[in-house]
Amino acid sequence: MSRALRTARYGVILTFVLAGLVCGTFTVRIPALTDKLGISEAAMGVVLLAWGLGALVAMQSMRGVMARVGSGPVLRIAAPSCAVSLLAVAVAPSYALVVAAAAVFGMFFGTVDVAMNAQGATVERAYGRPLMNGMHAGWCVGAMSAGLLGTAAIASGMSFTANLVLVTMAAVPASFLLSRTYLPDLTAGPAAVGGARRRMPPVVYLLGVIAFAAFMVEGAVADWNGLFLRDTVGAPEAVAAIGYPIFEAGMLVSRLTGDRLRSRFGARALIAASGLGTAAAFALVLSTSSAVVAVAGMVLIGLSVATVSPMALSLAGAATRTPGPAIAQTGAMGYAGLLLGPVVIGALTHTTSLRIALTLTIALGLVMALTALLLPRASAPADEKSEAPHETEDIAVEPLRLVA
Repeated sequence: MSRALRTARYGVILTFVLAGLVCGTFTVRIPALTDKLGISEAAMGVVLLAWGLGALVAMQSMRGVMARVGSGPVLRIAAPSCAVSLLAVAVAPSYALVVAAAAVFGMFFGTVDVAMNAQGATVERAYGRPLMNGMHAGWCVGAMSAGLLGTAAIASGMSFTANLVLVTMAAVPASFLLSRTYLPDLTAGPAAVGGARRRMPPVVYLLGVIAFAAFMVEGAVADWNGLFLRDTVGAPEAVAAIGYPIFEAGMLVSRLTGDRLRSRFGARALIAASGLGTAAAFALVLSTSSAVVAVAGMVLIGLSVATVSPMALSLAGAATRTPGPAIAQTGAMGYAGLLLGPVVIGALTHTTSLRIALTLTIALGLVMALTALLLPRASAPADEKSEAPHETEDIAVEPLRLVA
């Protein structure tokens, strides 16, 4: 394995870490932002909606750009721009400007998300074996680091603005250093643009459905697990607060082992098992009145759902000649689930209860499992099999035999 290829792999992992740190810092300090502006939770919801819509629009519009120039050049511009847009959120003096800055931040983040996954798919192809789960583990590390740094900033009395400024000052030079590690996308160029404009293969949309369900579950846990543990299960607030970090810890463990499991059992089987595991873990959490069992269940949910979205994006990148446009399509469908999940559960909570509303997540787990069974069975290409002899029944389809 060449030194350049190893450097590219570590560069992608660190890009995921950096993205998790930047996005996580914004998320962790949301309460401080509401205090700074003196706005309600509903008004803060508009800020988050602007961020999510910005990300979704960027992802959906990236198909042609990724096909033309590839993931590396996009990351070289979008990654430092994403960090700078976080600075814009930090210094925006009014609510209207914060909403606008959040939308711009979301657009750059959505661009980075698509490009770093496409770069990951490029490195994965060069290695000839699954790597995407390990790359997404970098995101978990970055998000958890943001939580720890945010907690330290809060404990020391650091303001919302100062916290975000410091992270920006670290992220901008780091993103420039990482830009030297990226590999070129082999099939990117003007000739690939026409293919990107055509309809994607059906498997890309199936993977988009899987990503939609997985992201919807992740969003539901992120936004509602604290209230569920405190108000429904009756856990003390200090116990309820650890629900999300525990969930992220489960995701990190799963993603660190996910590539080996995919090589052993294949993506199709692993997604189906993960969907069933997600449904079973949520059934356990929603049926208990014990805070200990509910918190332990959050670990199980994280372990179950963590590998689904990385595999969906990886397989989408392998389904066409150019990974970027397919990843953009699957990613956009996934983020639609991230946006809709908390909203739908909130609406159901108003008419029923949070416990009943969260049963939607059980259905989403079953959707993942059933949709995985519709994915085509295919062996890896012969040149990849020589490098990954243990991979079976994955749908890492041969890119040169499919139209974009």
